[in-house]
Amino acid sequence: MPEFEAVQEFRAKRKETLAFLEQATDLKPDYLIILGTGLGKLAEEIDVARVISYDEIPHFPVSTVESHHGRLLFGTLSGKKVVAMQGRFHYYEGYTMQQIVFPVRVARAMGAKTLLVSNACGGMNPLFRRGDIMCITDHINLLGDNPLIGPNDDELGVRFPDMSEPYSAGLIALAENVALENNIKMHQGVYASVPGPTLETRAEYRFLRLIGADVVGMSTIPEVIAAVHMDMEVLGISVITDECFPDALEPVKMEDILAAADMAEPKMTQVMKGVLREL
Repeated sequence: MPEFEAVQEFRAKRKETLAFLEQATDLKPDYLIILGTGLGKLAEEIDVARVISYDEIPHFPVSTVESHHGRLLFGTLSGKKVVAMQGRFHYYEGYTMQQIVFPVRVARAMGAKTLLVSNACGGMNPLFRRGDIMCITDHINLLGDNPLIGPNDDELGVRFPDMSEPYSAGLIALAENVALENNIKMHQGVYASVPGPTLETRAEYRFLRLIGADVVGMSTIPEVIAAVHMDMEVLGISVITDECFPDALEPVKMEDILAAADMAEPKMTQVMKGVLREL
């Protein structure tokens, strides 16, 4: 497809989705919240004005992952207008990068200027433990793809966006203060994203640790790249659901991951709510 036609097609889809959502709700969100695996309970804290299932929204993918409800929630949290994705999309589900970041593009068009993103991940830093949380300071993209590959839409952002600070230093500092005030232990570190859906081998964990990653997951980075492309500020928090130490590695089941996410989620929720309150 010629470059001009591809850009026009993406714009048309975005505008159609935007028109649908603006007809469905009057709320104009300032913040987009993406809730990761097992981390949907923050949605219960939102004073919800409108709930829309993904399968009702034109051009939206539909989440196929256990614990991802697949709903957009419009409302207020800590006095701020938000839209929350209760369930996200992953590369391993077979979606393209453009499909994965499509909701972020639409949220930005609705007015959201800040992305608060969470994920479940495996902890490789020996100081981290199952049930801990980590504020993301940087990332390593090992997905083998990038949502900005292809024709650039200059309406969204520049061709070569700078990634020297993908996660806002100001928001990280604010999150740290909130965690300290609430006696919450929150690490800082680097998040690596791999395609999945298999978990990593011992050798892969050693490699990831060697190149500077503290935790590993299968999401988040595409949405962050799209957000930075559109000049959004980003805060990312990872919930460590399993310990990935190569010399003491044990098999992990999905129910174990969900149980750990459930254990750590109150800490993540408290930090997210506190950051929104202070903004």
